Amino acid sequence: MTHLTTHLLDATTGTPATGVSVALARLDGTPVAEGTTDVDGRLALGPDRLDDGDYALTFGTGAYFRGRGVTSFHPVVTVTFTVAGEAHLHVPLLLSPFAYSTYRGS
Repeated sequence: MTHLTTHLLDATTGTPATGVSVALARLDGTPVAEGTTDVDGRLALGPDRLDDGDYALTFGTGAYFRGRGVTSFHPVVTVTFTVAGEAHLHVPLLLSPFAYSTYRGS
């Protein structure tokens, strides 16, 4: 069964990015789930099992920084990925006002 989690860290403060909106959708635009990161910058999204295929996670990074009075470059960050039978997917996001980094976590 596939289960998707994410964790956002604000690299400028070294703290979890709390209250960031996150949307999960198929690449064709079909919505799957949405939520907001908790006080630890974490969020579990979607059903317990995602069908194989291509997906996108869209993070509301611009609103997060605006809410802190910080100018930023990326209004949203979209990370695309493929589900191919994996039991668990973890997609972390390291965030700053003018850059971001991601990888397939465990």
